[in-house]
Amino acid sequence: ALLAAFSASTCAWWLMIQFILLQNRQGKTRLSKYYRTYTDDEKIKIEAEIHRIVTTRDQKFTNFVEFKQYKLIYRRYAGLFFTLCVDVNDNELVYFESIHLFVELLDQFFGNVCELDLVFNFNKVYMILDEFFLAGEVQETSKQTILHRVQDLDKLE
Repeated sequence: ALLAAFSASTCAWWLMIQFILLQNRQGKTRLSKYYRTYTDDEKIKIEAEIHRIVTTRDQKFTNFVEFKQYKLIYRRYAGLFFTLCVDVNDNELVYFESIHLFVELLDQFFGNVCELDLVFNFNKVYMILDEFFLAGEVQETSKQTILHRVQDLDKLE
């Protein structure tokens, strides 16, 4: 049992979120958080390819798309696409709902969040993201706890 737990924990680095992207309809990336190393050129190619995939996909299809050896999970809110790249064996619905919780957190923090809030307050958006996700895994799911921590950190600025 100890050996099984050890081998599971040593292989767990790939069972996580690979990256998070927020892109508008025009393809401009408003937020990106990578949990594994990519070169700048790779990031540019990935972001362009993901934008092409999620914006051209018919709305009648599911919001889960296979992408290389991973899976993309995305949601559209107004003109923004929130995309998570996760392992193919991860639970899609958990991450699908995580996107919604992240949007609710942004909405409550900024009060009816819009794209300009993300652009001009990117440091606060990353602060919220880091309280929610840590090292590519969900850290906290309580909306009140996350907002309380972020508001405490915001007071320090």
